[in-house]
Amino acid sequence: MSLENLARTLERSGDYRVLRRLRPHWLEAMPEGRRVRKGLFLDLETTGLDAAFDEIIEIGMVPFAYTLDGGLIGVLPAFSRLREPSVPVPPRITELTGLTQDMLAGHSIAPEEVADFAADASLVVAHNAAFDRPFIEAFCPAFAEKPWACSMADVPWDEAGFEGRKLGYLATQAGFFFEGHRATDDCLASLALLGYCGFPEGRSALSYLLDRARSVWVRIWATQAPFESKDTLKARGYRWNDGMDGRPKAWFIDLPPEKREEEETFLRDEIYRRDVELTVSEIKATDRFTSRV
Repeated sequence: MSLENLARTLERSGDYRVLRRLRPHWLEAMPEGRRVRKGLFLDLETTGLDAAFDEIIEIGMVPFAYTLDGGLIGVLPAFSRLREPSVPVPPRITELTGLTQDMLAGHSIAPEEVADFAADASLVVAHNAAFDRPFIEAFCPAFAEKPWACSMADVPWDEAGFEGRKLGYLATQAGFFFEGHRATDDCLASLALLGYCGFPEGRSALSYLLDRARSVWVRIWATQAPFESKDTLKARGYRWNDGMDGRPKAWFIDLPPEKREEEETFLRDEIYRRDVELTVSEIKATDRFTSRV
């Protein structure tokens, strides 16, 4: 009996769930077709969480072919590079990623080769794009002009019965495992999840993500919000802008247009406790998750 048959026998018993090793569907070349596009999944490892001070130590990029209606066709050869930072790698980063100062020594990445690799991508995706985009567009300005989407924020995972949005949790519930916390491995796992079709009416995760990327979002600013509301705003997903970049010194959040009215009501009822004129701007896919606008 094959190992796969053994796994199925265990699962049929109702007492076991078996995780399969991730086996990406590699393509030899980009397929042709009017309704076929090339996307690029990106993941970074960095020395910390602040794009203004911390540095990239690994870039993983995996091109993928997809159809306009959200079908994942397969993945193409990846870009995987290490980079030695100007400061020692913090122990917590080594513990998380396995990347040591010795492993990174002497390695460098040219922004030009990153830009060339991403040049023909119609869409850039990351699992937590709000983290990855500020780092990569500071390192390689070409990414500032690309449309972006987020496999963590743009997919309603709960509608398919998933609990949580962390990559490892999603993979386990989808039935596979992978070598995590290295950039290219995380890209491949995220792409496998985008191909998941266990949503209502058999929709794929990728179809939801594409719908989000095509819509015009709104950015709502909670200007002059009471100081004591900061924890409430942060817990709700608001981010802080310090005003040093010419934008308001305030908390802000990016939302799909259908959530605008609900959020404005929340701010007036729960934060300001009065009727206020809110600052709201439109956010296209080229501007989502960036710190520039």
